[in-house]
Amino acid sequence: MKGTERLSVEDIDRIVEMAWEDRTPFDLIELQFGLKEKEVIKLMRKEMKSSSFRMWRKRVNERSTKHKALRSKEVKRFRSPLQKTLTY
Repeated sequence: MKGTERLSVEDIDRIVEMAWEDRTPFDLIELQFGLKEKEVIKLMRKEMKSSSFRMWRKRVNERSTKHKALRSKEVKRFRSPLQKTLTY
């Protein structure tokens, strides 16, 4: 995973946290950290127990809010206080 080699432990922790958040789309993780969805999936697989990873994947696949293109226009963005301020 070339993209994750430059990430600090704190960045990895934040990416994992953002990936678990239902309303944080993969597009925002890419914008903030430069990781595409497939790279986030690889990172999650590496950082989590296999049972937790399977639970996360099932959860993500059931959530249209994780994918900006599938989001309803009525969904308003939630921004965690830990998240960097970004125009999105």
